[in-house]
Amino acid sequence: MSQLLNLAQFSNLSDRFSVERIKSDFASLQSTISKLRPPQEFFDFRRVSKPANFGEIQQRVSYNLGYFSANYLAIVACLSIYALVTNLLLLSVLGFVIFGVWAINRLEGEDFVTPFGRLNTSQLYTGLLIVAVPLGFLASPVSTLMWLIGSSIVGVGAHASLMEKPIETVFEDEGIV
Repeated sequence: MSQLLNLAQFSNLSDRFSVERIKSDFASLQSTISKLRPPQEFFDFRRVSKPANFGEIQQRVSYNLGYFSANYLAIVACLSIYALVTNLLLLSVLGFVIFGVWAINRLEGEDFVTPFGRLNTSQLYTGLLIVAVPLGFLASPVSTLMWLIGSSIVGVGAHASLMEKPIETVFEDEGIV
């Protein structure tokens, strides 16, 4: 019964990493990259101004989050990479876990034979978990995640609230076109 459950879990895992899903994720990534606005437009300092009131902040943030969404995702991705590079222990733990899962999946459900005995995939995953959880706590992923969330909110929020809408959209909103 437990082998059947393990096979079902492995089947769900292999469905998540199917070729079709990877192709669709890659196509989604390509469409997001195609929506990147050029740096000249993203860093147009002529459109930076202090908003008059909270209502104007809401309008700017609402517009800019949709308009510059791919640029904001790129900023968050860069901040994520920076957070991992500056926290080498967390990067090492993530690499260890990814390598461990990859190595266990390479066994394709077969037992791992050592001079001390045989280990099935369930035992290997349990061993990986027993080693990775304490290392994960030492790597302080929560503080890294909080830093990432805070810096993303500050960076994206500042840009979105200070960047004015293009003049064309102001005329469209008022129906003067």
